[in-house]
Amino acid sequence: MNLPNQLTIFRIILIPIFAVVLMLPVDLWGGNQLPITHLVAAIIFIVASLTDTADGQIARRQHLVTNFGKFADPLADKLLVMTALIFFVQFNWVPAWMVAVVVIRELAVTGLRTLIVENNGTVLAAAMPGKIKTTTQMLAIIFFLLHNFGFSLIHVPFAQIMIWIAVFFTVYSGVEYFWKARFVFADGFK
Repeated sequence: MNLPNQLTIFRIILIPIFAVVLMLPVDLWGGNQLPITHLVAAIIFIVASLTDTADGQIARRQHLVTNFGKFADPLADKLLVMTALIFFVQFNWVPAWMVAVVVIRELAVTGLRTLIVENNGTVLAAAMPGKIKTTTQMLAIIFFLLHNFGFSLIHVPFAQIMIWIAVFFTVYSGVEYFWKARFVFADGFK
């Protein structure tokens, strides 16, 4: 198994660890300080996010793109983000409707990608709105976990701003993806 796929598997393994850390009691330090569990969860999330960047760059640069990687890499990203956002609903940090929008978009686009590959063997590359979606989702998650560290001193709700931007680009990139893939529907799923 090549290095990019190993990084993807490592990221998948980090997801349940990330979830367990988020389930731990948050009052380990007490007071208004950043709970250690949220700090550890943020570190795990950042490491997982960095492996996402690294595995894609390595795979393209060293021509190590595989069918497993094409499937597992985006799946790992979606599972990581959706795990965080579902916990954030429980913590009352993010409204459930926002998470529903993200989950529905991700499942719909994943299904559409499967249809495209099955019908004509091509993969639509991620466009800039999708990359903005991913970046803003990851920034929102990190800063929610860090309780807006740095920005809270100047009273800027950075995580909340990023999640609104992420939801906008979630919808926009989803619509764009379906528009680019309209040929699948025009062909009648032949």
